[in-house]
Amino acid sequence: MPGQDTIVDLIRHGEPLGGRMIRGQGVDHPLSALGWQQMRAAVGDDNPWDLILSSPMARARDFACELASRHGLPLAVDPELREVAMGAWEGRRPTDLAQQEPAVFSAFRRDPVANRPPGGERLDALQARIGRAYDRQVASYPGRHLLIVCHAGVSRAIVGHVMDADPRHWYRIRIDYAGLTRIRHEQHGISLEFVNAQRLRTWRHP
Repeated sequence: MPGQDTIVDLIRHGEPLGGRMIRGQGVDHPLSALGWQQMRAAVGDDNPWDLILSSPMARARDFACELASRHGLPLAVDPELREVAMGAWEGRRPTDLAQQEPAVFSAFRRDPVANRPPGGERLDALQARIGRAYDRQVASYPGRHLLIVCHAGVSRAIVGHVMDADPRHWYRIRIDYAGLTRIRHEQHGISLEFVNAQRLRTWRHP
């Protein structure tokens, strides 16, 4: 609503079937039983949102659909909110990659912009895609409280976008399964209220 703050909550999907591995766009396992439990525990019974937005990937979309249905909220699936493509690394476990290709993995951790996985999406391309999608959605719903159900890479890109942070530093942000982040757009600018919270915080900005 005009004159009111626009609040955007981000939540990463819970643990998918198969446990921890590198999943981008080519590997999309549904949530495990633990993953569903993580998501439900993170949001509880609260319903502060006016609209839910979701990545098109099943590990995010399935929970977004359930939550929207439970609370009778509108749901929009935005294809641009899909996870960063990780090329040849998709489906591999980080621990295996670190053991089998330690120099390559270390280079990626030092500078993820210059050392992308073979066939992976460039971080400048991710920055443009996610920034465009985020700005479009915020502009479309002024004064509303939005929930975006997405991924670790997308959450980092959104935080990097609103903080004007260099993509080389995005991987310093920890985003756990079902981790929650809140961004507030107000008259005098943008504030990052919390990152990677385990439970939804219902306190109101003064």
